[in-house]
Amino acid sequence: MTEERREGLVEWWDRQRGYGFIVPFGDTVPVYVDADALEGTHVLSPEQHVSFLVEFIGGRFQALRVRP
Repeated sequence: MTEERREGLVEWWDRQRGYGFIVPFGDTVPVYVDADALEGTHVLSPEQHVSFLVEFIGGRFQALRVRP
């Protein structure tokens, strides 16, 4: 199975709690992202452009392998 990277913008990021949401381009539904999913950075900023993978985990879609 081929993993397809998606791109989007960070909607918001809580630095203290280590999580936030990304809105994929072409979609309006935000995707949850945890600090453990970040690659090459430890923090995100609102409106930051990122690429990521999406998986359905724990009853919701989550971003994985997030790269700035």
